[in-house]
Amino acid sequence: MNLAKEGPQPMATILIVDDETNLRLLYRKELEDCGYEVIEAGTAEAGIKAFEERRPDLVVLDIRMPGMNGLEAMARILDEDRRIPIILNTAFDSYRDDFTSWAADAYVTKGPDTAELKAVVKRLLEEREHLGPPEL
Repeated sequence: MNLAKEGPQPMATILIVDDETNLRLLYRKELEDCGYEVIEAGTAEAGIKAFEERRPDLVVLDIRMPGMNGLEAMARILDEDRRIPIILNTAFDSYRDDFTSWAADAYVTKGPDTAELKAVVKRLLEEREHLGPPEL
């Protein structure tokens, strides 16, 4: 009986798009400590470019940013890949009532406690894994 040895699972890649440098650094550290690879972008435009170049497994998007906002960026990303999990991450709870935010998989309010964000990231990545590869 020959059992194939499974290698280590590739770590998921997460794209963080937020104009607040210190918050990106906090999220990077916390998510890397959980074993994820993290890509950062400081603007929505840079986030879209990073998405196109790297095809991350999940995107964490701020809503209020200079230039293009996170809702516009989310629409552009979803036009390219409808299966990508997107977490809207904002300090403004009022966006929950904005129907354009409903396309996101989750909505997390910003704060120094990253427990909710990490739990949602884990849940969405596990759900995506169970969906399997996209159909051709």
